[in-house]
Amino acid sequence: MSAVNDTSFNSAVFLLTGIPGQEDVHLWISVLFCLVFVISIAGNSVVLFIVKTDPSLHEPMYIFLSMLATTDLGLSISTIPTILGIFLFNSREISLSACFAQLFFIHSLSFIESSVLLLMAFDRFVAIRDPLRYASILNPSRIAKMGLMFMLRSVILIFPLPFLLKRFQYCRANVLSHSYCLHQEVMKMACSDITVNSIYGLFIIVSTVGLDSLLILLSYVMILKTVLSIASHVERVRALNTCVSHICAVLLFYTPMIGLSVLHRFRKSSSPLLQILLGYVYMLVPPLINPIVYSVKSKHLLCG
Repeated sequence: MSAVNDTSFNSAVFLLTGIPGQEDVHLWISVLFCLVFVISIAGNSVVLFIVKTDPSLHEPMYIFLSMLATTDLGLSISTIPTILGIFLFNSREISLSACFAQLFFIHSLSFIESSVLLLMAFDRFVAIRDPLRYASILNPSRIAKMGLMFMLRSVILIFPLPFLLKRFQYCRANVLSHSYCLHQEVMKMACSDITVNSIYGLFIIVSTVGLDSLLILLSYVMILKTVLSIASHVERVRALNTCVSHICAVLLFYTPMIGLSVLHRFRKSSSPLLQILLGYVYMLVPPLINPIVYSVKSKHLLCG
């Protein structure tokens, strides 16, 4: 790339988008987002603190919950500051380097969260299928290895994305439709052939979220089969009740993610406002609601 092009690349920026047509109430909307940010950070931090300080919670289920809370903290910190910058100060510009860094963290953490939800589904299956061997199967060493393996999977798969995007020249409209950067949207701003990015992006989705969601579904099929074999109706209800929080977390995470992916694929026929609102739900709601759902369903966390 020539020096002229390098200068053009380094000085280029993208413009993030708030909620078009609602500029007059952006300040009031920012109050809502500030509350979401504070509650998300406080809620997940409290979960981590309680699990760390209470020895009775050093069990597989709560270790996985700590992983989920850590990931949600990362997602909140990666996205909400730029969102607040738009609504509070109308600070819409983001440099290419900052944008690439943000999408790296957003996608890495999103796929790590998908992996954690899969591990939590496996945790519920083992707890219901083989409760006597639950602690020995999911011992701390094995949990650490599984967590590290899935974290590395996500980071390694996402690592090439910023470099694949950096090789492009961006000569099209530089206005993004969200308040943060996503790979599937940024690559469409390039004036070069994006076939490699598009194929690799699809491969990542299938090999992470696609595979994880399929295995989660399979886990619940096996859980249901195990529960139906239990003779006592009370025990069946009790076993299923331990899965409610996880099912809520799965629905909170996968529903907006799948919806947003579909809307990006069929961008021309979808409502821009719907894309924007679903984007906020995808990024803001899981970190906000997950600590609340697990606290309500867990007497240990409430008592902690």
